[in-house]
Amino acid sequence: MPLLNITINQPIDALALPDRIRQASSLVAEMLGKPERYVMINLTSNGNMSFGGTSEALAYLELKSIGLPDDRTRELSKTLCEFMQDTFGIDPERVYIEFSNAERHLWGWNSATF
Repeated sequence: MPLLNITINQPIDALALPDRIRQASSLVAEMLGKPERYVMINLTSNGNMSFGGTSEALAYLELKSIGLPDDRTRELSKTLCEFMQDTFGIDPERVYIEFSNAERHLWGWNSATF
């Protein structure tokens, strides 16, 4: 049910990719208190991005989940920005994050909804 889409404009080392995805999955499960078996991570590189008129390292993240705590988005933003800086060297000032709280009946899985 939690989904973290990460798009960066820098190349991703193919050998490091599985480890980066595992790190993100574990982080999302821990942050949201959700079972990791439901966490989905999508990590992509798109060189056709700019932020503030430059193509310096940047990231766009989308965190969607059922029951996303509105009162914790500042904390979640800090944690995700730290992850992006520690993992990819992307300055938090070059990271945008969209938070989305999905309603159970609008989130499908296993031929049904949550």
